[in-house]
Amino acid sequence: MAGRSKVAQEVFEVAEPIVQAMGFDLVDCEYKKEGQFYFLRLFIDKRGGIDIEDCEAVSREVDAALEGKTHADPDYFEVSSPGATRPFTSLSDYIRHEGEEIEVSLFAAVGGSKHLEGTIKLATEEALVLEVGGEEVTLQWPQIAKAQRTLRF
Repeated sequence: MAGRSKVAQEVFEVAEPIVQAMGFDLVDCEYKKEGQFYFLRLFIDKRGGIDIEDCEAVSREVDAALEGKTHADPDYFEVSSPGATRPFTSLSDYIRHEGEEIEVSLFAAVGGSKHLEGTIKLATEEALVLEVGGEEVTLQWPQIAKAQRTLRF
């Protein structure tokens, strides 16, 4: 992912196979200074969402695996969910949420609109297929400016 620091990328590469073996997706990793402290954060997800027990389990496994394998020397290590309204950043985000409603902003209008709300029918390396108002709409990835889950309360 663009914008990830060298240390965060190192940690990501060590942690990703561990996280995947546990049945989760490693969405992102960040290593940054906040005030006087350094924080190392892993963001994990899975179909149906993440709970505190998932975060604790990943934290234990990854923390042990990182010992001496990266340049990270954080004051604090955290594992959390990326958040329900985080914009999708990878194909795996779309696949993980197949069958769910999302909101999509487009660079150019499709069918007269630059904003679509629909259910993910299929996500492949080539395109995203949404069901919008009972009709299937196929979008090529370069058409999509932003996408995120639709939350209804």
